[in-house]
Amino acid sequence: MATFTTAGAPAAPVPLEVARSARERRRGLLGREGVEGALLLSPASAVHTLGMRFAIDVAHLDRDLRVLAVRTMRPGRIGLPRLRARHVLEAEAGAMEHWGVRRGARLVLHGA
Repeated sequence: MATFTTAGAPAAPVPLEVARSARERRRGLLGREGVEGALLLSPASAVHTLGMRFAIDVAHLDRDLRVLAVRTMRPGRIGLPRLRARHVLEAEAGAMEHWGVRRGARLVLHGA
C-alpha cells in the first residue's frame, strides 16, 4: 500500500489509496463507513459528498502535489472545481489538520 507524508512535517506516513481509473474516482468513498488513511483521486479537480455517510476533509492539490486549499464537506454537498487543481485528497473530517495537510504544504508520496 502507498503512503504519504507532508514535506517538513514530523508525522508518520499516512496510508494512501490511489484512485486512477474513472470508475475508482467515481466511487471514491461512497458506501464506506470510514477510511483508514486517505484516498487520492488523480486526476480530479472537484468532488461531491452525495450519498456519503460521514463528513470528509478535502484537499485540492496542484500538479506538484502542493495543497491549494483544504475544506471539510458534510454529506450531501457538491464541491466546485478548483482552478489549477489536478488531484484531490479525501480523508475523514479532522484528519488532515493532524497530518499537517494545509494550504501551501507539499505531499510526498511513497510507493504510489
